[in-house]
Formats: sequence, C-alpha cells, structure tokens
Amino acid sequence: MGETTTIRISRDTHARVTRLAAERRETIDETVSKAIRALRQDAMARDLAIDLTDEETAWLDADAG
Repeated sequence: MGETTTIRISRDTHARVTRLAAERRETIDETVSKAIRALRQDAMARDLAIDLTDEETAWLDADAG
C-alpha cells in the first residue's frame, strides 16, 4: 500500500468492514477497494439497462459505410 490517509467512519461501520475483511482474509484496504469497484460496476449495469433513446438507436442503426 502506498500513501495513506484517514477517513472518518462510524464505529459500527469500522467494525463491520473489519469483520468482513477478516472473513475474506484480506486487508481493510482491499475490502474497501473491492466494495467501491462493485458499487461502480452496479452503477454501470444500471446505466446499461436503461432503454436507448430514439437518437441513440438511430445512431447505432446508421450505415457506417
């Protein structure tokens, strides 16, 4: 781990992330990093699930040649 910083979280959240990291046999940093990545992936999946606009559909259907 390179440079570090401190973030303020509740004692309850700290206990939960510490317990989760221990269960996964990884550091708290690894657990938090993976959680952030999972949240970003979830947001991307929700964005991809939204129906395309008519303009987007027309662009995708356009002849590229």
